[in-house]
Amino acid sequence: MAVLQMQRISICALKENRKQILELLQQEGVVELDMDMEEDEVFRKSDTISSRGIFEKNAATLDHALEILQTYVPEKKGMLSSLEGKTPVDYDSYSNIVEKQEAVMAQAHRLTSLAKEIAENKANILKRQNQIEALEPWKNLDVPMNFAGTKKATAFVGTISSVMTQEQIHEGIVQADPKLDAFDVNVISEDKDQTYVCILCGVKDAPALEEALRGIGFARPAQTGGMIPRERQERLEQKIAVLEQKNEELEKEIAGYENTREDLRLASDYYRTRASKYEVLGKLLQSKKTFVLNGYVPTRAAAGLEKKLNENFTLSVEISEVPEEDEAPILLQNNTFSASFEGVAASFGLPGKGEIDPTTIMSFFYFFFFGLMLSDAAYGLIVTVACFIVLKKFPNMELGMKKSIRMFMYCGISTLFWGIMFGGYFGDIVNVVTRLYFGNEVTVPALWFVPLNDPMKLLIWSMGFGLIHLFVGLGMKGYMLIRDKKYLDFFCDVVLWFVFLIGLLMLLIPSSLFASIAQMTIVFPPFLNLLAKVFAIGGAVGICLMSGRDNKNWGLRIALGAYDLYNTTGWLSDVLSYSRLLALGLATGVIASVVNQMGSMIGQGVIGTILFIIIFIFGHTLNLAINLLGAYVHTNRLQFVEFFGKFYEGGGHEFTPFTTNTKYVNIKEEIKL
Repeated sequence: MAVLQMQRISICALKENRKQILELLQQEGVVELDMDMEEDEVFRKSDTISSRGIFEKNAATLDHALEILQTYVPEKKGMLSSLEGKTPVDYDSYSNIVEKQEAVMAQAHRLTSLAKEIAENKANILKRQNQIEALEPWKNLDVPMNFAGTKKATAFVGTISSVMTQEQIHEGIVQADPKLDAFDVNVISEDKDQTYVCILCGVKDAPALEEALRGIGFARPAQTGGMIPRERQERLEQKIAVLEQKNEELEKEIAGYENTREDLRLASDYYRTRASKYEVLGKLLQSKKTFVLNGYVPTRAAAGLEKKLNENFTLSVEISEVPEEDEAPILLQNNTFSASFEGVAASFGLPGKGEIDPTTIMSFFYFFFFGLMLSDAAYGLIVTVACFIVLKKFPNMELGMKKSIRMFMYCGISTLFWGIMFGGYFGDIVNVVTRLYFGNEVTVPALWFVPLNDPMKLLIWSMGFGLIHLFVGLGMKGYMLIRDKKYLDFFCDVVLWFVFLIGLLMLLIPSSLFASIAQMTIVFPPFLNLLAKVFAIGGAVGICLMSGRDNKNWGLRIALGAYDLYNTTGWLSDVLSYSRLLALGLATGVIASVVNQMGSMIGQGVIGTILFIIIFIFGHTLNLAINLLGAYVHTNRLQFVEFFGKFYEGGGHEFTPFTTNTKYVNIKEEIKL
């Protein structure tokens, strides 16, 4: 349970060595750089935007090339491929990419060019397909769509904006101009909105016919051409076939780059790393011959880093304590078990200035409460084994994901323990199967008791566990006050509350209310009863007098103390919150039992057994998923609201070192200078 101590590091070195020094810092990954330094007359920041932009553009081009390969030559990945993490490579392999970066970039540009050409061809194919579709209504037309007629006849090729038969068109023209009688109407085709026609008439009647056609909604086609529509369609289909053949050749060429993936990934990470370095270079303060940088380094890494810098460069390194007014970044250090739960604490907030890391204490209660909520041995075994297999199968997974899966593995062990204590194995599956198929019901006895048979007992224990949880939280507040030598605050804000709450608890236990809930009677000797009253009254009086101790007005001071004493209702609410341990524990068992009962209702026989297995698998999978999520959410809630509310605020910012932030690979060896 520790927040690693931080120190300030200041480096002043020759400007000619700045890139190499940054590479060392980047590879070591133990320094968070302070980029808020202000310029003066001597030290200025240089403009690296152009260089950084080139590296970022190259990285983006390589990423796009990898996306192209994935589109046309997809890698075979399993369902859990997202857990594989980054591919480990040695530093020599990573360094070799520098020698062939130009060739790799040429490959990336070629892949991009090929993909662009394929996209253009597909666009042209789509364009021609649309043209073919537009010509489809005209495919029975035996003349070009721009056919205007002959010396003696005029042709009108176009559409009428409604569905009309040949007779209706003829009648419409005659009604518009009764003098017209020498014309020929040919309906080419029709659809739900319009009619496609070709109408012929003598040259002298053309103006009158055109006017009449306009009256019935005639319009020339938007697409015209000098070819017969059917022949035009055939020509377009031939062009489409050529383009499709070309795309097949281009896709084959792309497939030929399948084995370049590793180089593309290494090069992408190389340029991404260089872009990160140049971003820092642009924020360094530099004079004509020197540069300076400041930052934070964990105390445990400071000496080793200082030694490496002095061995390889001519520079000045100063390691100093963090000034009181500064807020150092937070880096947690815990054992393997507790480190698995760091994500829970971090999601609430890292320790603020002067706070302790609550992870170790919180991890024990998280482990304890999670299993109590899920509380089925079979479910616990499934979760434990599944998480263990995933951890072994994917050793290179991202660190945060690895911690989360390890956390669930430990919670599975807790669930297994509580399931054995409560006698839950897929609910009551042992009872159901032995009764249904063997005619003699067998029960696996609980090592402690069965919550479904004695829920009030579990409720009392849940609240008891909750009180311990809350008292530990209050005790951690006391520890921080003693550490900071605030002894009066410790007495007033911790000791008095412990005395008052313990007194109330001692008054409650022998009461009839507790006896009715716990279904048992506890009688204290007179001495303890008197002590309980002394604790309760003395604690209450002390809180009333001392909570507002910073105020010299005694009336206001007592009023503030009385208001603080009212917080007893908050404690009651907090204790009652632990009834969720009972609720979720019962929910798991009840739903599991209902699933088993539903499966057994079908009866014996082959069909009954098959349906029983189907219901069993589906029902218990759903129950496990729902209650696993419920246990996770509510265990978090007990830590964030009840436990942290007693002593912890958070608000610290995470230690973010300048390091090699790669996207595809993990570099295993240290930098070689």
